[in-house]
Amino acid sequence: MTWLTDPIAWWIEPFADNVFMREALLATVLAVACTSVIGTWVVLRGLAFLGDALAHGVLPGIAIAWVIGIDTSIGAIIAALAMVGGVALIRQNSPLPDDVSIGVLFVGFLALAVVIMSAGAATGDLTRFLFGSINAVDGADLTRLGVVTAVVLVTVALGHRAFLVSTFDPLQARLGGLHPRATHLLLLALVALAIVASFETVGSLLVFAFLIAPPATASLLARRVVSIMALAVLLGCAASVIGLLVSYHHRAAAGGSMALANVIVFMVALVARRLAGATSEQAGLGH
Repeated sequence: MTWLTDPIAWWIEPFADNVFMREALLATVLAVACTSVIGTWVVLRGLAFLGDALAHGVLPGIAIAWVIGIDTSIGAIIAALAMVGGVALIRQNSPLPDDVSIGVLFVGFLALAVVIMSAGAATGDLTRFLFGSINAVDGADLTRLGVVTAVVLVTVALGHRAFLVSTFDPLQARLGGLHPRATHLLLLALVALAIVASFETVGSLLVFAFLIAPPATASLLARRVVSIMALAVLLGCAASVIGLLVSYHHRAAAGGSMALANVIVFMVALVARRLAGATSEQAGLGH
């Protein structure tokens, strides 16, 4: 109960006394802002499985980049774009449902990454790639994450109308010249970019929690898209900071703690919404 009995020591001192915690905090805020904003469209469009596939799809590129000794972010973005292109290609040429085609690519990319990393005897690096190492972020990581976050936010703002109409009325988007197919590909590219920029923070497995959990929670509490985005960023940052502090005080995995905190917030919001709905129904029956 130190977080209540001695709030300064629990909430403030870890950031005041440790540079790595301040850098981790900044990385967390940037990662949440980047993933929650674009993740809102993923949730509203029902593309959660595709987002998961993209989060795993970066792994072969990371593995190859690690083996040949180049920046893993370069390999990650190439692999992510390859996944986006592969999904679009299979979607156009396969009679199978989208989730089947995505699942095949998902398994193939993940298996390729495991083979490459196991052949290179890089178990420790594979763990870092999968689960992240937010306490080891440096200035270059923060700069990269900041640039990508700015690109994602600006692009989403400029393309808001196209995303909105394409999500809720694709026919109207087509008639209005908004090019829903191109908009969809742009969305996938932004998701891939957000995942690549954030995998150093929470890993390619747990970045999916940042992409889905905060927007899903916000969608339970707000109705307008802009409100969902803003609330997702606020809730995601709050939950992730709590997870970061829990990991610091209890020596738990930072990425896992932050992801778990976001999922717990979602469950709390879901239960609260259900209870509020039940209360309203009882009040209505009472009248």
